Amino acid sequence: MICGFDYGTSNCALGVPQDTNVQLVPLEGKHTFLPSTLYALDRDLITEFVARQLTSTVTRQDYVASRRNALTRAQRARREEDISDSDQTLFFGRAAFEEYFEWPEEGYFVKSPKSFLGATGLRGEHINFFEDVVAAMMMNIKARSEKALGTEVTHTVIGRPVNFQGLDSEASNRQAIDILTSAGKRAGFKEIEFLYEPIAAGLDFETQLEKNMTVLVVDIGGGTTDCAMVRMGPNYLGKTDRQDDFLGHTGERVGGNDLDIRIAGKHLMPLFGMDSLLKNGLPMPTQLYWNAVTTNDVSAISLFNSMETKYQLEQLRVDAAQPKLLQRFLKLREEKQNFHLVRNAEEAKIALSEAQQHRLILDYIEEGLEQMVDREAMAQSIAPPLEKMLQLMNEAITQAGEKPDVIYITGGSAKSPVIRQAIQDNIGNVPVQDGDHFGSVAAGLTVWAKRLFQ
Repeated sequence: MICGFDYGTSNCALGVPQDTNVQLVPLEGKHTFLPSTLYALDRDLITEFVARQLTSTVTRQDYVASRRNALTRAQRARREEDISDSDQTLFFGRAAFEEYFEWPEEGYFVKSPKSFLGATGLRGEHINFFEDVVAAMMMNIKARSEKALGTEVTHTVIGRPVNFQGLDSEASNRQAIDILTSAGKRAGFKEIEFLYEPIAAGLDFETQLEKNMTVLVVDIGGGTTDCAMVRMGPNYLGKTDRQDDFLGHTGERVGGNDLDIRIAGKHLMPLFGMDSLLKNGLPMPTQLYWNAVTTNDVSAISLFNSMETKYQLEQLRVDAAQPKLLQRFLKLREEKQNFHLVRNAEEAKIALSEAQQHRLILDYIEEGLEQMVDREAMAQSIAPPLEKMLQLMNEAITQAGEKPDVIYITGGSAKSPVIRQAIQDNIGNVPVQDGDHFGSVAAGLTVWAKRLFQ
């Protein structure tokens, strides 16, 4: 069976053809999307999980040879932690969040690994590890899908952003595609193709059009914002070569995660001493706080977790005018609750799509700790990344040399009325239409998979 696979930064979804339509496969209960999260009892058990799932003897032998050190460490972890072969060692999606929230200090938690795939300067062992993380997640999603469908899924089109990273984008894109391809092959896909995510979202929209139009497709994903100006409509349906129909496309590594980080930094980090003063009247250094919440940057998180940062925070606690706030920050770092904090910021962003105010309860940090966030204040805090998103939209329009007839927006963060209003204010009197914010990319990928493989 063929499928469209949206391996997203925030969520994953998989679609399959159903007569003339597309069916999104339930991946977790009735949910057709699965949060892009993984929790392992030990980091090296991720590699062990992949090795155990490989079905080809030759592939497994080659893989074991390339991961010998990690697999040896996995066996040691099993002995030291008394983990039996029958114990569940990896958790995915909402279950991964639950395990992390309950045991943040005990295991290894990763959220949005897609954000890291194009990172520059990765050594070979880092690339191997990201391949293993992605392969484990793909294996899990493929197995869930096949269980729900009752048949094997063999051919797939996987979505990709226009650019995985802003710097040295060609090399970053090649590295990320290589990781996704290797992981997909290990997961058991026999044929893998890729398609730009905004184009995929547009293909889903095109099936609904009754006349030909020029559409600005805006896909605000968790890790990237991608835009495409596309001629589409009844005259274009069924074409397999659409190169001449795409009038312009842009993409950059700025997405929903960046909005969450800004909300966490501006509204939650002050509870831990950001914007407070030292005893000498000078302001508290802020980079430590941004490192804590920049969960889509490997180097920032590594620095926050380093002993250097621990010693620096301990000294700042001595020098702080409000040492209690720094003590709270030290506790957050020690208990690895920074991912939880950014998750709270994401919850606020989602809640403020409907409400004007939202109260965040942070009692996992300290009893009675909470923070109120309102929509207007959130809009101010997310202004820098939102401005970058608007620049990408205008650049795509400039490339096309004409204004769009309609703007089609998709992606989880696109539900925010703050973002929708900013688009209308910036681009002008152009109708804005919402897609399925979580499923349109997977649906479009499935439409393309039908054209390629059937």
